[in-house]
Amino acid sequence: MSTYYPPVSFHFKVEFLGITTQENDVQFQSVSGLSVDLETEEFAEGGENRFKHKFPVRTTYPNLVLKRGLLKDSVLIAWCRAAIEGFQFLPIDLTVKLLNEKHEPLLTWNVVHAYPVKWSVEDFNAEESKVSIETIELAYNYFRII
Repeated sequence: MSTYYPPVSFHFKVEFLGITTQENDVQFQSVSGLSVDLETEEFAEGGENRFKHKFPVRTTYPNLVLKRGLLKDSVLIAWCRAAIEGFQFLPIDLTVKLLNEKHEPLLTWNVVHAYPVKWSVEDFNAEESKVSIETIELAYNYFRII
């Protein structure tokens, strides 16, 4: 009998196609928002009062939220600032790769047409000793699992 162990979720990297190849710009503490919802529309049929028919309408994707330690010099943050401060949007594709113990991709999510919609830094607190975390939030059209 073979035993299957699901992959660990802490070994991953995010690559921004066409923006940066800096090693620090692919390392993140967490990635969230890789989910999809199917919206439905209800239709009441005349004479049938026990239920309403539900029909699929469209898929929706939440924003992709990336968190990492604050970087002073980052090509990715320069791209975000150009969009947020200068209103110069240059949508890109990116990949999120779940890696195995040999640093090889097990699964890859190709996120299409992403652009920044929010950048924030966690609160500074003199009573805590922790790393300063920045959060980048990206809107995107859809993703495909490769």
